[in-house]
Amino acid sequence: MGIFQEIFKRIETKYLLDETTYRRLRERLENIAEVDRYGESSILNIYYDTPDYRLIRTSLEKPDYKEKLRLRSYNIPTKESPAFIEIKKKYDGVVYKRRIDMKYGEALKYLNEGAEAPKDSQIKREIDYMMSYYQVLKPMMAISYDRIAMFGKEDPELRITFDRNIRYRTDKLDLRYGNTGKDILKPGQRLMEVKIAGAMPIELTRIFSELRIFPTSFSKYGRGYVDLISKEEVRKPLAIHDYETIKEKGAVAYAG
Repeated sequence: MGIFQEIFKRIETKYLLDETTYRRLRERLENIAEVDRYGESSILNIYYDTPDYRLIRTSLEKPDYKEKLRLRSYNIPTKESPAFIEIKKKYDGVVYKRRIDMKYGEALKYLNEGAEAPKDSQIKREIDYMMSYYQVLKPMMAISYDRIAMFGKEDPELRITFDRNIRYRTDKLDLRYGNTGKDILKPGQRLMEVKIAGAMPIELTRIFSELRIFPTSFSKYGRGYVDLISKEEVRKPLAIHDYETIKEKGAVAYAG
């Protein structure tokens, strides 16, 4: 497999854009950032969780520390395609992502059947520990979307992504089904993420202010989960007090 980045540490800020604002922003970004060599591509994920969704329920309570485990591919994979197993952690507002790569078929056997990973590494041992700690982590939700990624012309550490067609499903938990499922965003909406190592560039801050673009709290997995429990489709229903807590703490951030 090709060279890829295994460890990320950055601040990620999210924004919801309508189509008009998105087009106006893209025009303003021409001198700051450019689209990467992949253009628009589909990003496919399977989130691993306990049968009662412990990881995402904890995340929605907005603790200082939270973590997720997911399997990711870029575009529809075959068994031989590269895939990435990622631990994504957030502590005190900073996102830490650690990942390993292997063939998609190998990743399924490793995560779903307990097979040994093809190679050992520190990150692989961290994934093993996480799976052991939670005891039963299994594929619980697929999240997929179409992404345009941009990088800064002067600052390559600046990343700006635009996601549309964000969908979730709790059946057919195999990335080979592609970007299918229930839509999370409203028609015409895009989710923008700005990923930086330090402070937000002043020019970008000025553009956002002029276009009245403001940050929002948004989790794709969280949004899918809240939609799922609102329709009482969770396989293991939550206790009433748990559901009310999630509604109280997460509904405002994930409504709409």
